[in-house]
Amino acid sequence: MRPPMAKRLNIHPTHPEPRKIREVVEVLRRGGVIAYPTDTVYALGCDITQKKAVDKVYRIKRMAKDHPVAFVCPDLGDLSRFAVVDDQTYRLMRRLLPGPYTFILPATREVPKILMMKRKTVGIRVPHHEVVLAIVRELGGPIVSTSAAFEGEQLNDPDDLLMRFKEADLVIDSGWGGLEPSTVLNLTGGEVEIVREGLGPVDGLL
Repeated sequence: MRPPMAKRLNIHPTHPEPRKIREVVEVLRRGGVIAYPTDTVYALGCDITQKKAVDKVYRIKRMAKDHPVAFVCPDLGDLSRFAVVDDQTYRLMRRLLPGPYTFILPATREVPKILMMKRKTVGIRVPHHEVVLAIVRELGGPIVSTSAAFEGEQLNDPDDLLMRFKEADLVIDSGWGGLEPSTVLNLTGGEVEIVREGLGPVDGLL
């Protein structure tokens, strides 16, 4: 008997087919875990409101329970639901997003506890990629975002993702992904702190 394998779904990277996006969202609403493209690397994710699905993401990635993960929002419109953002921070984010950045911000009570970091902060992404933005718009809420690779690995071929993440429910194939992760910026201390330099330029941010 062949071992179980995640389903593959081909979606156009710049003009995602609405029918296929609805299929992805149905998987998420059933508590499924997906591998999906972003403007940086492929990511693993699920609906942030479904605790069993979030637990499954942690199990698949073999992450400790206190390992931080970010989540993807469709835009900055409902950001205040999940993070405390002052005017200066909002202006910076509006300038850089959508784009290859993850912002660490003070979390509101709307954020599930399992997604909060130790200091009650949260990582938020708005990637510049039509597929994942279409997914979260159709879902009506954020999805978890953690790189679809184990520590020390770089996976950007959907064929490899299918082999490495057989426990996922769906792997979206939108072509080869990137290899460089997002730039992580901590905005909780009143100034911009560069936590990780990635694809997003940092010149002029400090």
